[in-house]
Amino acid sequence: MIERLSVSVGSEDLVFETGRIAKQAHGSVLVSSGDAMVLSAACVAPEARPGQNFFPLTVEYREKSSSAGKIPGNFFRREGRPSEREILVCRLTDRPLRPLFPKGFLNETQIFSTVYSADNVSNPDVMSINGASAALHISKIPFDGPIAAVRVAMLDGELVVNPSMENDLEMDLVIAGTRDGISMVEGQAAEATEDVMVEALELGHDAIKRICDCIDELRQRVGVEKMAYEVHEPEAQVAEDVRAIVEDQVREAINVSEKHARADALSGIKTAVHEELAARYGEERYEEAAADITEVYEDLVKTIMRDQIITERKRLDGRDLTTVRPITIEVGLLPRVHGSCLFTRGETQALVTATLGTSRDEQRLDELTGEEFRRFMLHYNFPPFSVGETRRFMGPGRREIGHGKLAERALNSVLPVDESIDPEFDQDFPYTIRVVSDITESNGSSSMASVCGGSLALMDAGVPAKAPVAGIAMGLIKKDEEVRILTDILGDEDHLGDMDFKVCGTREGITALQMDIKVQGLDREIMTQALQQARDARLHVLDEMDKCMSGPRSEISQYAPRIFTIKIDPDKIRDIIGPGGKVIREIQNQSGADIDIEDDGTVNVAASKREEADEAIRMIEAITATPEIGQVYTGSVSRIMNFGAFVSFMGGKEGLVHISELAPGHVREVTDVVNVGDEIKVKLVEIDKMGRLNLSKVEADRELGLLSEEDEALAAASKKEGGGDRGGRRGGGGGDRGGRRGGGGGDRGGRRDKGGRR
Repeated sequence: MIERLSVSVGSEDLVFETGRIAKQAHGSVLVSSGDAMVLSAACVAPEARPGQNFFPLTVEYREKSSSAGKIPGNFFRREGRPSEREILVCRLTDRPLRPLFPKGFLNETQIFSTVYSADNVSNPDVMSINGASAALHISKIPFDGPIAAVRVAMLDGELVVNPSMENDLEMDLVIAGTRDGISMVEGQAAEATEDVMVEALELGHDAIKRICDCIDELRQRVGVEKMAYEVHEPEAQVAEDVRAIVEDQVREAINVSEKHARADALSGIKTAVHEELAARYGEERYEEAAADITEVYEDLVKTIMRDQIITERKRLDGRDLTTVRPITIEVGLLPRVHGSCLFTRGETQALVTATLGTSRDEQRLDELTGEEFRRFMLHYNFPPFSVGETRRFMGPGRREIGHGKLAERALNSVLPVDESIDPEFDQDFPYTIRVVSDITESNGSSSMASVCGGSLALMDAGVPAKAPVAGIAMGLIKKDEEVRILTDILGDEDHLGDMDFKVCGTREGITALQMDIKVQGLDREIMTQALQQARDARLHVLDEMDKCMSGPRSEISQYAPRIFTIKIDPDKIRDIIGPGGKVIREIQNQSGADIDIEDDGTVNVAASKREEADEAIRMIEAITATPEIGQVYTGSVSRIMNFGAFVSFMGGKEGLVHISELAPGHVREVTDVVNVGDEIKVKLVEIDKMGRLNLSKVEADRELGLLSEEDEALAAASKKEGGGDRGGRRGGGGGDRGGRRGGGGGDRGGRRDKGGRR
């Protein structure tokens, strides 16, 4: 039976349908908004694998090229590995769902969301989250939902829900949550204030509640009974024995401030309790109780750490709730890179580099919305040595791509490369920028170290950033009605706590944020407190950054390419490029500069030396300039005919010096005066009705004062002999221009043919 329900969200209805497609999945929902359609399907294994102690959840999201009427642009002409956008939407879908599976449910679960129709108006990312939630909620899979998601944006100074993808947005947030509160936020803004951000979150949550009601009604109509599963509880006696042996030791060990020393102390206690209980229980009973001992011990560590923060307001490294760890900063430490920064906060360290390139270095993206080009990229790497581990080293995973994107969003709105986020920030900076953050040490919020280090590396490279940007990670411990918000969290506080809330921005406002909640959502009061506490910490970090570097360097790195921009008439672009790119290649070979031409006539000339750029610009200006009658030019003889010599000048123009204009007296043969390759001065004396250029070497020599009195007399006599037109110049006689208006082989070699002209 097909069921359809809809809810009005933003300018479009969000429609949920089930019972028509993917009926063998344990739960499947087709979500529609406008002409966009996303199918979400969920399946679960019948039982958990023996001995498994974690929840194996897989979330996938794919965009079919056919959904936008396209054929994939890769070599295979079929969808391949997931794109960066697809990976980011996988994370967006996964993060709000994962905390809502009940503790103890360990059956393998898979969720697949696929875009089958894309209208480039309704964004399929929030549709994927809503579809996955609905598919889980109506299925037999245990799930403490539903959740829902919306996009909230600032458009023309107004907050709107689920805006069209076609709009340029000043703020763009994806918000997910339950009826009780918000559980995930991801997005960017153009220095939005904390008050505006809270208002946006509340607006989004109001829409989320309505979508949750719709998903609940869908479950009432078609939902099935949730499957049973076993929840293993540790043996009570084992739990009592573990606590009695280790509780005091754990309380002491968690207050060791250094990360690895604390981990070693806790690991030693864990080993000791296993050894003691193995001796007490005997081999057979110990084998049965070993897993329980580990579970009880790990739960005890978590409980003691959380209780200490709630009751004593004391953290693992001895800090209070609001103190930021010590910060040290070095810039310019890598001599040959364009910009660099080593940013260290506590036991977290990022070595960040900034590289400037030309428009040829732009990243080309084949998206459903069409071909896009990205001029700013930030890549984040997390090698295993940063946490003192050995593991297989592969390409960037989902976490690395997600953290890199967050840092990229944080910096994007202060850079002169994307006017769509802040239209008022318009500064001509023709470079492509790549920032790479390598995490060299990690103990919490390495992505925020990447933001701070990335901002300083860009300024070290001479990028004219609007303002420095800093980031801080906030945490939360919640027990009953007691709430503690933590500033600058450690890795263990992230792992054992209830929130990871990353806030980035300038002194003026927020540029990016990312929040994940492990409890049932946050209310306005907690969100407001967290944002204000994050602002205080962000300003502290910015103060520390200012001590090292308060603004961009006045010049870009000496090792970066120099890019000089000129504007030409777009109609002249083909003249610079030439047939098959011949002219532009010649300019690049002769000058040593790289040249990029945009459709609007913007020409970017990149060179390592100013002289190379100047030479390329001179050649381009010569090609694009309009020849003026009466001007003297330097040219090169390109062709010899019986009636004169063709001279190339201004980089690509060609004109005729009639034989009578080569010298003051009578000239028997053209080669008596000039040969191919000779450089001569010529004066433009005429542009005829057909646009052909008539040149004179005699007139050029006269203007330059190179004619003697004898030469002048010869010129006058020659002109008199020619009856005023130097040998019937305008006629069609065989001796002058060889039938200039005709197409014969003896005239100008098919001058009317554009190919012949060049």
